[in-house]
Amino acid sequence: MDKQTELELEAAAFRRLVAHLQERSDVQNIDMMNLAGFCRNCLSKWFMAAAEEKGEAVNYDQARERVYGMPYDDWKKLHQKEASSEQIAAFEKNKPSH
Repeated sequence: MDKQTELELEAAAFRRLVAHLQERSDVQNIDMMNLAGFCRNCLSKWFMAAAEEKGEAVNYDQARERVYGMPYDDWKKLHQKEASSEQIAAFEKNKPSH
C-alpha cells in the first residue's frame, strides 16, 4: 500500500470513529476512560497536537467542537451525566500516575 492511500485510510478511520462517538452520546467519557484509557477529550487533545505539529492553529475548544460535533458546553448540557462513586473510584484507580 502506498503512503497516500495509507494516510487516506487512517483519516477515514478517524472520521468514522468521531462520527461513531457523536452518534453514541449515551457513552460517557468516564466510562471510556475506565474501559479504554482514552475519551473524547483525549481525541481532542491529540487532534490539537497533530495540528500544532503541522503548524496549524487549533485551540482546545476548536478541537473539542470537531470531536463532539458541537461546542463542548452544549454537549455537556445535553448528554453528560454526573459520575457515580463507582465510576470515580475506577477512574482514580486506573488513571496514569504522570
